[in-house]
Amino acid sequence: MKNLELSRIFEQIAKILKVKNENPFKIRAYEKVALVLENLPIDLETIYQQGALDDIPGVGKGIAKKIEEYLTTGKMEYYEKLKESIPAGVIKLLDVPEVGPKTAKLLYEELKVDNLEKLEEAIKGHKIKNLPGMGEKSEINILRGIEFYKRSKERVPLGLALPLAEEIVKILSKLRETERISFAGSLRRKRETVGDIDILITSQKPERIMKTFVSLPQVREILAEGPTKSSIITKDDVHIDVRVVGPESFGAALQYFTGSKAHNIKLRELAVKKNLKINEYGIFDSITGKRRGGKEEEEIYKALNLSFIPPELREDRGEIEAAQENKLPELIEKSQIKGDLHLHTTWSDGINSIREMAEAAKKRGYQYIAITEHSQSLKFAGGLTEQKLKEQIEEIHNLNRELKDFTILTGIEVDIKSDGNLDFSDEILSKLDVVIAAIHSGFKQESKINTARIIKAMQNKYVNIIAHPTGRLIGYREAYELDMERIMQVASETGTILELNAHPERLDLNEIYCRLAKEKGVQIAIQTDAHSIEGLAMMDFGLAIARRGWLESRDILNVLPLDKLMKRLQYKKKDY
Repeated sequence: MKNLELSRIFEQIAKILKVKNENPFKIRAYEKVALVLENLPIDLETIYQQGALDDIPGVGKGIAKKIEEYLTTGKMEYYEKLKESIPAGVIKLLDVPEVGPKTAKLLYEELKVDNLEKLEEAIKGHKIKNLPGMGEKSEINILRGIEFYKRSKERVPLGLALPLAEEIVKILSKLRETERISFAGSLRRKRETVGDIDILITSQKPERIMKTFVSLPQVREILAEGPTKSSIITKDDVHIDVRVVGPESFGAALQYFTGSKAHNIKLRELAVKKNLKINEYGIFDSITGKRRGGKEEEEIYKALNLSFIPPELREDRGEIEAAQENKLPELIEKSQIKGDLHLHTTWSDGINSIREMAEAAKKRGYQYIAITEHSQSLKFAGGLTEQKLKEQIEEIHNLNRELKDFTILTGIEVDIKSDGNLDFSDEILSKLDVVIAAIHSGFKQESKINTARIIKAMQNKYVNIIAHPTGRLIGYREAYELDMERIMQVASETGTILELNAHPERLDLNEIYCRLAKEKGVQIAIQTDAHSIEGLAMMDFGLAIARRGWLESRDILNVLPLDKLMKRLQYKKKDY
């Protein structure tokens, strides 16, 4: 978890530097490091012990020293002094959507707003609208941002909760006293955000397990410590419970605590009709009280004459009825993914070279990747001009001559302008293997305008995929207003593919829209939008949401082998 801790620190440093109007290149350097550390699959402490901090992409000597200082002392002097240079409340305001660094600075200097309460008071008193560059709409947007911020703080993003739970399970599973172990709850169902983390264990001697759990370095506060249940709050404000259950009840407890509540209620209703009683302790004959099972989770569903229902589907959205009829979907599996079609490199705002991304993807067992840098209007992200894109195409062709059993596809993430036109000409788009179109500005426009922008892009015969279609950032920015029914319909009509962006802060499309796409025959591309080789691992988050959306391999673009993929990507060009 040191990776995430340091990622958040560098992210905060970048925000403070923005408020202080520091050098933008310095700010960008910290933002890049924050992104790299967030997605780094290797523990930083291990890298430090190997003396290899300088080998991490984007980490120079100065930042390496700061990481070393934090790992050895638990503090970073530069960060502590930087925090003293600006009111703590101003930094917290930066976590509120619609309050950027300039606005936070303005609010503090003009109205002495340095916390959420004062911000709400300023809005209610209509004091913000008269500030330079502000207005009534600003007040409305900031108020909406506050409400969104409060909601987001009640739940933990999957991208934080899952690595944390996996790390703790890994530590506890190594104890000889641990027999079986698994996390449960909404995390096991892979919801995009979770309330807390539940971990189940079977053990004959749980004392050492509990002692180890409450002594973990991630612990900020111990809420309870007992022989069968302990609870803690982590330094990231995550509530975690560890429960010890009997081996004969592990399957029943795992099913019960995985949920969802609605799913479990329906199972219990089915059980009653069969004279059975199901709870966290097992399956029992409701007349004789005799135990009928509970050691394995599958026994619960078998007792009710149901096919085993994968945890991701347990939301009472028709999965029980499908299991009764043996019509559950064959959910997409990680092993079926053949490539990643949305990647950035050092040519724009990425960390690694094209060659490095290709080599890392090949190690993951992929057959292909597509390099899709930002286009020219996104100057802040190092967007390519058409001339630079032509140069990149040449480099990719040269690399493909060297590579064996692997192919790099040429591509672009072209910006959809406010009028729906694209940032590049059709002439240059026609030379690419993959064209991804995306909105990167004008998020506050009304639904009909944003919908029209995306539809116009989909009607371009060279556009294969629409990236992160709703534009949301979980916990940071709400989705912009769209008529998704209409977009799905046009995607179906034009043969345009929609992206499921696997970055844990996006997960866009969400599970509901994934299922809608499936129903309308719209194909989905699960893509990481990775800006580093470590980011390729985010595919797992995209797969989790795809599975929650009932998606099968036939619904996914990048399960196709290269030859079939290329034919699919040519579909629109031939049809128009």
